Parts: sequence; C-alpha cells; structure tokens
Amino acid sequence: MGNFVSSDSHTMIRYISAAEAVQQISSHERVFIQAAAATPMPLIQALADRAGEITGVHTIHMHLEGETFPLVEPGVRQSFHPNAIFIGTSLRAAIADGHAQYLPIFLSEVPALFRKRIWPVDAALIQVSPPDQHGFCSLGTSVDITRAAVESARKVIALVNPQMPRSHGDGLVHIRQFTAMVYGEQPLYEHELTEPTEIESAIGRNVAALVDDGACIQMGIGGIPNAVLQYLTNHRNLGVHTEMFSDGLLPLVESGVVTGRNKRVHPGKIVSAFAVGSRKLYDFIDDNPGVAMLDIGYVNDTSVIRKNPKVTAINSAIEIDLTGQVCADSIGTRMYSGVGGQMDFIRGATLSDEGKAIIAIPSVTARGESKIVPMLKQGAGVVTTRAHIRYVVTEHGIADLYGKNLAERAAALIRIAHPDHQETLEREAFHRFRQHAFAL
Repeated sequence: MGNFVSSDSHTMIRYISAAEAVQQISSHERVFIQAAAATPMPLIQALADRAGEITGVHTIHMHLEGETFPLVEPGVRQSFHPNAIFIGTSLRAAIADGHAQYLPIFLSEVPALFRKRIWPVDAALIQVSPPDQHGFCSLGTSVDITRAAVESARKVIALVNPQMPRSHGDGLVHIRQFTAMVYGEQPLYEHELTEPTEIESAIGRNVAALVDDGACIQMGIGGIPNAVLQYLTNHRNLGVHTEMFSDGLLPLVESGVVTGRNKRVHPGKIVSAFAVGSRKLYDFIDDNPGVAMLDIGYVNDTSVIRKNPKVTAINSAIEIDLTGQVCADSIGTRMYSGVGGQMDFIRGATLSDEGKAIIAIPSVTARGESKIVPMLKQGAGVVTTRAHIRYVVTEHGIADLYGKNLAERAAALIRIAHPDHQETLEREAFHRFRQHAFAL
C-alpha cells in the first residue's frame, strides 16, 4: 500500500489495507473506536466484515456520526457487542432492542476508565492526520477520550487521512505508537448549520440576555446553541472553554467578539475536546495555535472549569419537572443520548466567579407535549439534580430557580411553560405543594 519514513527515527512504516489492519483484533478483545467527526468508518466496516471469524468483541465509543453503524447490522450481532458512552442516531435502535448497551458516566471520568484499566483497551481504531517530518500525527477533531484510549491500548490501528486537520493541544501521536497504518483520503463527516426556527431564535435571544461581557462560554451543537451565538454579536471579550464546538462560533471569532482575554486558564485560546461541523470549521482548526484540543478529563474537570471567571454553561434537556430535576439522556426508559458533560459544566459554571448554569429548551416537543412536566416520565434518568440547576430558559422567558423552595420553583417554571399547558401544570403543582403557583 506504500511506505513512509520518519525523518527523526528513519522508521519505515508500511501502509496496509483496512482488511489487513483489523486482523490485529482477536475474539473477546475490547476495542475503542474514535467518534464524532473522526469516526474511522473504513476500519469499522473492515471489522464488521470479519463477523463469524471473530466473536465476543466489545467496542466502546462516544456518539458515532452517520446514519448506520456496521457492527449492529443483521448478521454481525453475534460477533460484536457495542457499548456507547453517548448515544448517536446510528445506535438508538440497537440499544432499544438490546444489541448494544449504554454506559452512563460523566465524560470527564472516561479517560480514567481507560487509564486505570477499569475498562481495559486491547485495541484502538482511530483516524489521524498524516505524519509530519518528525513522525507525529494529530487526532485532529477528536482528542476527547481518544488520547487516553491511545495511551492505554495494546494495539493502535490508525486511518491516516489528509483531510483530518492537524490540531494543537493533546492530540499528537507518534507513528511508533501505531501497530498498523491505513491510508485513506475521504471527507470527514460534516454537520451543516441550519437557520434557527422562530422558537429557537426566541430561546437564543433570552439566553443571550444572561451572557455578560467577558464571559467564558460552553455550548453544544444544534439550533438553540447556534441561535444563542447569533445573539452574541454585540458582546465583548468572550472566552471559550467547552466540551465541543461547531460552526456557530466562527462568526464571533472573525468579528473579534471572542478574544479569550479575560480567561485565567488558557487565556486567548479556544479550549475544546472535540468539534463537529463543516469543512470550514475543520480548516479553521487546522494548524491554528488559537485552538487547543485537549483531553476531556482536563477540559471537563470541574476544578479547571471553575477557575475561569463568568463561566456560562448552556445545555439542553429532554424534560424538566416542576422541582427542577433535569432529564437529558432518556425518554422514559428509552435511552436517547447520554450523561455527557452537562453536570461537569453546570457544576463548574456554578462554582465559577459570577458564573451561570443555563438549561435552554423549547417549551413543547415537536408533538406539542410540554417539556416542563409535573413529574419526569417513569424510568427517566436525572442527569442534573434539582440542587444543581439555576437558570431554565424557554421561548417564553427565564426562570431563576436559585434559592427558591419547591413551590416557588414550580411557579417560576410554570411562567415560562407553554400557555397551553400552564393550567394543567398549575393544577398539578397545587396538588403537590398545596399552594397556587401563580399566587406566589
């Protein structure tokens, strides 16, 4: 397939096919798969092609981009047992029918899961940039939990892709650490921005009103985070310390709104663990010393997050009950996403000097059901406790729950619920707390 010579060590590396590379994986081994935009699909497909030849292989990963995941397709399920730390579209059905499993854990704690061999990694499947003249490749868009997996794995199989950006930070890996290298040039997964809906824009406007000049922001991906970012154009000296980021941040960088000047940890730099977006985003990351892609055990460490002033964490939820309990990973018993880093950043923001923790949600689902509910659905998981929550924002306003008793919390949440559901919520609140919410 071709050779590469590292100039510093004169080590000869032979590129081999994906099919040859995954021969390194044996039955009953545990395999890490890099995720998000860095999902190494050719290696995953080559592994799936060995179904029947190997059995009892357990995989672990964050959300894998793409509509399908070859290791849960019919005909391979006896060979592979996927474990998702965060659930993407391609694994929801498999988890629902028992062909894959969900592993609940704060993302900040996953690196220790590997390094302490609580979940031993026999092999890691990753995607990297081509090696430089010194033999170093970059993990590019996804350093996150991958750095720890690479350090812990006995075997590392790397898909070398010239379209993977070379990021600064913790993502450099020398070719000597690779057991096998596969060359394959292909576009990375892209998530294109869409225009926010009217509801998302209203939520974005309300959230932006809570963001102070000089704040250090954390946000995710999707309509609401992008809408928030669109309403921050008149802010000054914002910083970024976030689990992940996408294209919505770029206009704020280009216009000088994001400077990082007030950050105490990595001042002047955008700090993140992974990124998902368009080719423009990946080109922005490439060889950019202003972006530090770091180990998620550090990025999501509450003790690190809190050191920056005015940390403003913006997260979402599936539903919130009248006491402030936040479900963000399941719809009843059906697992939908994951714990992720929500609690890492909510706690870090709350402990930050003048920090703010925000949960931003539409008031109703696509089917018109209220997302502010009397009680969480049976089997729903509490990702953020009622003791941790501060601000809840919908298109109808802002509820500040800090320092409020249960009846007062219910009143504040009912005021920002959809008008069609307020009467029902008021009645349920009265039955529970024996006080009329709107009278408080």
